[in-house]
Amino acid sequence: MTTRIGLISDVHASPAPLREALQIFQREQVDDIFCLGDIAGYFDGLQPCIELLQQYHCKTIIGNHDESFVQSPLGCDSASAEYLAALPRFLQLEIEGQCIYLVHAQPPDGTHGGIKLLDQHGGIIDERKQEWTNKLRGFPCDVLIVGHTHQVFAELLGDLLVLNPGSAPFNHSCMILDLPDGSVQIHALEQKSVVRSWNFGRLFHGDDPYPVL
Repeated sequence: MTTRIGLISDVHASPAPLREALQIFQREQVDDIFCLGDIAGYFDGLQPCIELLQQYHCKTIIGNHDESFVQSPLGCDSASAEYLAALPRFLQLEIEGQCIYLVHAQPPDGTHGGIKLLDQHGGIIDERKQEWTNKLRGFPCDVLIVGHTHQVFAELLGDLLVLNPGSAPFNHSCMILDLPDGSVQIHALEQKSVVRSWNFGRLFHGDDPYPVL
């Protein structure tokens, strides 16, 4: 048996790419949908994004922008703040005999920092891959799924498969994971090419591959 999981992250209150990703997941007949946090931030469509996540019964965790919004909702409706405040910091699930762990930035429950493996052009940085392989050695799950860094990757770090579907509006990407074989499909959004590595730091610091998000 194969279980298909749709992965979306860092929506940042932009409903159009989220809606398209969810339609892709529906077309591809996924069995479940995970959102890796940062529903809030940057754009002005928070409530429509929340409604879409609820409509499609997405399993969702909290991100750093969501935490900031909860602390200072700035005139938005209380239902949005209540929804975000109720989101867990991580989820651990058993699917097809495998342990799947979801966290926004890095385990066990971090919403800042994050797993950065790519340079500004989307290539793997070997030193970073080795560093995270060492940090995650012995992590008691089979698949770790993260967001936050606006990087798109599916990498085996030792025995641990680590996935990041990227940011829907900035990387123009979502992902489908098939279990138990661990195969991954990356889908482009909004008729744009997937940007493997994108961050605000490039706007201010040129080609710095490790900006603060």
